[in-house]
Amino acid sequence: MSVKMTKLSDGASGMFIQSLRFNTTLISFNFYLPLKRENVAVNALLPFVLTTCGEKYPDFSRLNYKLNKLYGARLSASAEKIGDFQLLKMAISVIDDKYTLDNEQLTQQACELLQSLLFEPKLADGAFHDSDVEREKRKAIEHIRGELSEKRIYAKNRMIEEMFSDEDYGVSKCGTEEDVQKITGESLYDAWRNLLAHAYIHVNVISRNLPSGLFETLSEKLSSINRSYITDFSAVRPTKAATEVKTVTERMDVAQGKLVMGFSSDICGEGERATSLMVMADIFGGGPYSRLFSNVREKMSLCYYCAATSVRIKGLVVVESGVEAQNAQKARNEILNQLEIMKNGDFTDFEFESSIKGITDSLKSSNDSQETIDIWYSVKMCSGRLYSPEDVIQELSCVTRENVIKAAQGIKLNTEYLLLPKEENK
Repeated sequence: MSVKMTKLSDGASGMFIQSLRFNTTLISFNFYLPLKRENVAVNALLPFVLTTCGEKYPDFSRLNYKLNKLYGARLSASAEKIGDFQLLKMAISVIDDKYTLDNEQLTQQACELLQSLLFEPKLADGAFHDSDVEREKRKAIEHIRGELSEKRIYAKNRMIEEMFSDEDYGVSKCGTEEDVQKITGESLYDAWRNLLAHAYIHVNVISRNLPSGLFETLSEKLSSINRSYITDFSAVRPTKAATEVKTVTERMDVAQGKLVMGFSSDICGEGERATSLMVMADIFGGGPYSRLFSNVREKMSLCYYCAATSVRIKGLVVVESGVEAQNAQKARNEILNQLEIMKNGDFTDFEFESSIKGITDSLKSSNDSQETIDIWYSVKMCSGRLYSPEDVIQELSCVTRENVIKAAQGIKLNTEYLLLPKEENK
């Protein structure tokens, strides 16, 4: 697999990721915008509206008919939170031209379709149609309510909200239900104009061959737009170390308690030190070989699950656990005890070697689908350098026990969030 980057214009780039493993072509348009509480919801809704209709395809029936004509091409949209930025994505996947019956130029048509949906949306009087906006708002609200009802997700989001209460990073990637309710056709139109004018735009193409003229056409379209103050997504604020641990307890009608702990790290971003943090978090609470799984969950039976993850771009480590109310404090103390064990270097060679192997296998699997390849390079754009899974595997081979210990010693508890059953349910 080879990767080649092309500058499309100021604040826009294209990446051709050539792979012979797949029989389809995936093209994704990625937009990077600052993460702001006041517009996170309207930005998040935008790619979903854009991929369901357009000026040339005014309803989903006609758009779906076009997709079927493209041998069942698939459109997708997403909105994610990457560091201090929003990543909005529109993508299309279509079979390669060589597999068509009459040598049809499917990839070219797919490119034109995606560009049409982005640059020529369905508008009326300077606004998106209310019916289209309301339809996607209902879906967004259902998604938000779904996360509220899934208490593991809810508890993690609440911890992040409390830990970053003075930063925009504390906001949910889709905003709140109230934020979504306020979106109008006019505000969505303003968000679309803002996206084209100020977002950093990156295009991924994962295919056997680069579709002819794609990057050139995009370069021409972007040059015709008045683009300024392009988002600089290379600047991410690291998680601050707390002078005092913040503790928040909530009670709800739940059967199982949730304990989520947020830690700051003195490592932020990408590179060899970040790879050491990845290994540290994995030994601490990654696979079944980890300290939290084998001790807090299995040996001591203090929780139903107990896992740690690192958000290296923010210098953040999160521990999630499902606990009974009576075991919450014991679980909390043992989690911190296991962190001290990591800081003292008292983890085993088996745990260290298992972690290196487990992460390596996971990184290798990043190349197993076009979707995971696309996500990888979309996220790694924020690192400021072209990082492949193989590059990280190479860095992993250089990580030592001493690197892991040093990474652990830079971890400090910042926020604890505890969700418990209501008093009457105890």
